[in-house]
Parts: sequence; C-alpha cells; structure tokens
Amino acid sequence: MHPRAALLALPLLAVLFGGCGTTAPLPPRSTTLLQHAEDELRLARRQSLPEEKRAAFYLDATALASMQFGQKGTAPRAAAIYNSAVGELTTLLRTAQDGHLWNHPLTLTTGDTTYQLRFQPGIREGVWSPADFTDFKLARTVRRHHLRRSITEEGLGGTLVGIQKTPGLGPHERAPFQPKRGLVAPVTATLDFHGRTATLALLDPAERHSARIRGRQQPLAADFTAPIALHPVTSELWLGLMGLIQVEKYLGSTGLYLLHPYDPDRIPVILVHGLVSTPQMWGNVLNEVEADPTLRGRFQFWVFRYPTGNPVTYSALRCREELEKIARVYPLPHGCIMVGHSMGGLVARMQATNTGHALWDANLGPRAASLDAKLPPDHLVKQCLIFSANPQVRRLVFICVPHRGSRLALGSLGVVAMRLIKLPGTLVTTLTDAVGETFSVVGGKPIVPNSITSLSPKNPTLLAMDRLPIRAPHHSIIGDRARGDTPHSSDGVVPYWSSHLATAESERIVPGPHGSYQNPATIAELTRILHQHLRQTGRGK
Repeated sequence: MHPRAALLALPLLAVLFGGCGTTAPLPPRSTTLLQHAEDELRLARRQSLPEEKRAAFYLDATALASMQFGQKGTAPRAAAIYNSAVGELTTLLRTAQDGHLWNHPLTLTTGDTTYQLRFQPGIREGVWSPADFTDFKLARTVRRHHLRRSITEEGLGGTLVGIQKTPGLGPHERAPFQPKRGLVAPVTATLDFHGRTATLALLDPAERHSARIRGRQQPLAADFTAPIALHPVTSELWLGLMGLIQVEKYLGSTGLYLLHPYDPDRIPVILVHGLVSTPQMWGNVLNEVEADPTLRGRFQFWVFRYPTGNPVTYSALRCREELEKIARVYPLPHGCIMVGHSMGGLVARMQATNTGHALWDANLGPRAASLDAKLPPDHLVKQCLIFSANPQVRRLVFICVPHRGSRLALGSLGVVAMRLIKLPGTLVTTLTDAVGETFSVVGGKPIVPNSITSLSPKNPTLLAMDRLPIRAPHHSIIGDRARGDTPHSSDGVVPYWSSHLATAESERIVPGPHGSYQNPATIAELTRILHQHLRQTGRGK
C-alpha cells in the first residue's frame, strides 16, 4: 500500500473497530483503499446513525475513492464509489435537520478524522448557488419509462435533479410561472479535497464539462433526462379530453410555465400544445433536443398550458397576457421562439400578427362598425379580435398546423365535440351579451364559438388570418402519412393545403401522422432550426 494511503487508513481502522458505540456490528477490516471506501459508504447509508456522523462517513468514502482516480484497473470502481457518495451526501445535507446542515461551514468527525466542509458559492459560470435549490433527487432513482432514451454522460460527480420550489405554499398551490413540482435542473455535485478541507460544488453540466478534483481536470458526469422525467406523468389523453369538454374546471391552470430556473442568457423556447392535449406531450422533444451539446445551455424551455375547448382567439389572448406578465418578472433580452403543434400553432401565430380590424370585420360583418363604437377598447371581444404582434416573438415553428382549418371540424366528430364542450358560463354570457346576434343559430339556439368551430375551414377568423402577414421568421413541419402525394397529402387530420405557408423560411415534410411532433425527423428539423437561430442572431459558439 502506498505510504500516504496507509497513513490515511489508520484513523479509518480506528472507526471500524471502535468508533460507533451502540450501532450495528461493523463490517470486517478491509485490505484495500477502495474496500475502505466501500465500507465507509455502507456506514454512511445507515439511517440509524446521526446525520452528521453519516455525512462524515460520506466524506471518508469520497476522500478514499478520489485517491484512486487515474489508477489503472481501479478508476471505474473509484468513480462509482465517489459518484454515489457525493450525490447521497448532497441530498442528506439538504434535507437533514430541516436544512440546518445546508449552505454553511460544517465540522464533521468520524473516529480520529475531522473534516471541514465548505460550500462553493455560485459566483462562477456553470456553478449553481446552494441557495438555488430547496431539494434534490438522485438522478438514478427517477423513473423515465415514458421517454424513449436517457441522455447521460460518463464522468465524475453525483448526478442529481435540483428542485427549486417557493417555500410556504400549500399542497395545491403553485408560485407564478412554476409547475406544482417546482422548477428542475440537472446538477452534478463534486467534492474536492485540500487536506481535510472539502469543498462541495453544485455544477451545471449544461455549461461545464469538467471540474478540478484532486489537482486534475476531470470530466463531469451528467444526467439531462432525469429533470424532464421528474415531472408527473398522468393520462394525457384523459386530461386533454377533460380540458376540451370541461373547460371551466381547467381554466385556473391556464398559463406560462417555466421548467428550468430562469436564466437571462438562455433564449426561451415556448411550446404550445394542440387540441385534446397538454404540455406533457413535449417530453420526448425536450429530452432529445437536450442531446445536442451545442444547444444545451443555450435555450430554456417554457410551456403554455390552456384548456383546449375555448375559442382559439380567446386562448391566444390568454397567451398574450401571460407573455406580458412574464416579461415583467423575467425579462426577455433575446426575445423568444414559439413552437406550436396543431391548434397550438394558431395560438402561436396570433402572437406575431397585427390584425387591425381585419378579424373584427370578418367576424361581425354588417354590425362591425356599430359594435366597434359601442364596446369599450378593453372589452373581451375586442381584446380577442384586435391585437398587435409581440416584438419579443423572434421566430415561430409550426408543426402540423391547420392554418386554413380542417374538414374534420365540419364532420360528425366535429359536431359531437361541439355539443360536448362546456365553456365557462362567464365567457358564454360575455360573448352572448356583446355579439350574440351575430352567432349562427341551429335549432333556435345560437352556436357560441369554441375550439371546434375555430378550426372550420369556413371560420372567418382563419380566412382573415390567412391574408395577414406573420411578423416573424417562421418554419413549417408537416406530417405526411407516407403516401408521398404532396401537395395532395395529409397527416390524417390536417391536409397539406391547410398547413403549407408560402412565406415560411423552410418547409419539411416528415413521414407520419398528425402526432408527428415527437418523430425523430421532426425533432431533427427543430434542432436544425434552433441552430439556425443561433447563427442568425450571432449567439452561436
């Protein structure tokens, strides 16, 4: 054994043979440095021990394992011990004693060995502040069966999901722009030793690929899938269906949600789901874009959630309002990109369009002028039909979007859906009182606009929107059910004639149905567009 290792082992042997009092029997004496480290790791995992004693054992395990980095034949085993110990130590310190062991210097002793533990402040690029997170979860414990692949990197460090949640909220409350689960981020924890002083650092593996440990730069381990997989997975079809027909029940969840702690240097990409869907649909898209190391750390993904039974113009109004609110809290120094699937693409398009009175006149016909004079500027109907492009929307990506509607909205399925949709009473009353005489009447009852009527090829809003320019660069990704008969093709819901835009900077036809948003070809095209945006805005590396 190396002389230095022998000296380090002496206090550990003292612990193994007499330092634990009334605890369970200790493992037999180890004969190698890494066996010592494994013994210490086993002791650290004993929940019957005091938290500070366990933390000291974790430090022992990492100290011993890190001495074997670079040693032929033992490095993989040393890395596995080190990574497990650092990750588990971080979660222990954050949760133990209601957080009283977190983010301040600690003196931790095991046997005759005393460590001084320090926390690295988040003052350098790619280093999280310990104050950034209210909780951690070991990445290896996160279930990810609903995602196609795991995006990970081999290296050193404990891979974690950092969770940032506003304290003091009730079980059913959420902070503005935060999911109930909180904001999440990939974190890689490292411990570096200078004598008996250990420094715990929380690194952002999207921005840092290595760390200095034991005097050498070492590659960082990373798990980029675990934070995405941590968000609750429920029946998207059921929630999407309820959001269509029971609008009022889900109206309170309408809003923009950050998924990652806000970073002013990253460009927001706002994902907008379509009809009978929820933001949960974007899981594989988010995960596989993260596989690109150039894009990783350059963008931050937000989602817009809304019940899809409302008229498209109303959902677009709510999206505009949310963009205005979030810009007051989280500035958009680099603007944002919007990606919309199906009806969500129409919501996104309405963020980059100046309507003037085009939609107003098209929807209200002969009564347009008199109603314009009658209703105040802040009336809901005017807000839905008269609006301006948001200059912060710098690019749009349309995926299987029915810009000119879908004939399915006119068929029997559309009729059934229209009858099932139950709009909020206040919305129905407001619309009926203001412009009820302009509604179509069936069976003596007016048909109040909803999302299905919004998707009819005869809808006056779509007809008018088709003549208005889109005030931002835009791209189309269009599904084709592998028949290869474009321009007569269709994704099964939206025909090519409806999704094609002559003004698009690019158009990519991908083999697949209307749900092609998560096809590999679609994700590859979205990745290409994001690379293009970086180049054109001068933000590429």
